[in-house]
Amino acid sequence: MKNIINSLSAIAVFSALALGVSAQPTLAIRTVDMAKLYDTHYKTVEQNAKIQADDQKAQEEVEKMNKEGNSLVEEYKALNEQANNPALSTDAKAKAQDTAQKKLEGIQNKQRDVQTFIQNTRNSLGQRLNTFRSLMLEEISKVAGEVAKRKGATLLLDKAGPTGIGISSLIYSDAAYDITEDVAKEVNKDRPVGAATAPAAAPAVSVPGLGTKK
Repeated sequence: MKNIINSLSAIAVFSALALGVSAQPTLAIRTVDMAKLYDTHYKTVEQNAKIQADDQKAQEEVEKMNKEGNSLVEEYKALNEQANNPALSTDAKAKAQDTAQKKLEGIQNKQRDVQTFIQNTRNSLGQRLNTFRSLMLEEISKVAGEVAKRKGATLLLDKAGPTGIGISSLIYSDAAYDITEDVAKEVNKDRPVGAATAPAAAPAVSVPGLGTKK
């Protein structure tokens, strides 16, 4: 009797373990390219167009400020030459020097204005891009998760993200497991008729002094 009880106990323990294992869902992996989804989203295309337009306006403003600064430089040179003209009286030289000094201060102020404008533009465009990207990736991630669940996935991997050594965290995956196109259709289903499509490469921000920013 004791042996039978022990055997039944062992079977009960084994059954409990089996139930615990079977309770876990079967691993079903899918992959998605978040970078492609972000770059080709119609809202991203629209945002890039707006950034490009503001970038162009900023460049025009910088060019205008630089022209004003160059004019001040030319005026300063002329006044400086007058101050050094031996034919002028002492009073005339002093007056020319005083005017030249004020003009030099104007040049320095203009230089500071240009640098401040560039810095403010850099910060503004950078903040707009970062905020937009964060919101869009959150929105796309949610849709990607929903699509993955509908396809029976229990794990969704982003094949676009680089690791610490600069390569994709996903070395290989069968294309049959990629749901990028399915997610793209879902996130762009509300795309307005006639909306611009994504260019081959994302536009760059190139305000003088800002470098390049996508």
